Amino acid sequence: MVLGVDPGTLVTGFGVVSRRGTTVRLLASGTIANSSLSSIPERLHAIYTRLRHVLAEHRPDEFAIESAFYGKNAQSALKLGHARGVCLLAAVQCGLTPAEYSPREVKKAVVGNGNASKEQVQFMVKALLGLKGDRMAADTSDAIAIALCHLNRTTLPTTRHSDWRAYVEAHPEKVIP
Repeated sequence: MVLGVDPGTLVTGFGVVSRRGTTVRLLASGTIANSSLSSIPERLHAIYTRLRHVLAEHRPDEFAIESAFYGKNAQSALKLGHARGVCLLAAVQCGLTPAEYSPREVKKAVVGNGNASKEQVQFMVKALLGLKGDRMAADTSDAIAIALCHLNRTTLPTTRHSDWRAYVEAHPEKVIP
């Protein structure tokens, strides 16, 4: 089970996904929303407190977060760094080692295109998980995409087979008689 987080001081998205065999399920998702009138310390406290609650409730085995990107606005980057910091702290305090993925990596893993739009990411998240309905915050779908990216990166086969015969012997369940 993976908790994916898309950090932000105003809105932090989260998504908990699990994989059993080839089936991937969404267990929980949502946003941690803060008022723009709240101070940065108040926002960070809210993010930390709610994320700790999500971690305690779902007890994920793994934690994935979007890595920082360098924008044109230094103040925005600094605030994002604060949000990432409290998210990373919450994960580490729960015994998890955070995995970090760039926005481009996440888009490539979920959509197949590192330059995909938020709408394309959201469409693919819904399609991959069989979700119905139109309403989903972009921060939520981004967080779920981060978790899916992590699942894809950590569950790829690591065993190489020398030829088809070796593969078939290792995976008889995949052979149609």
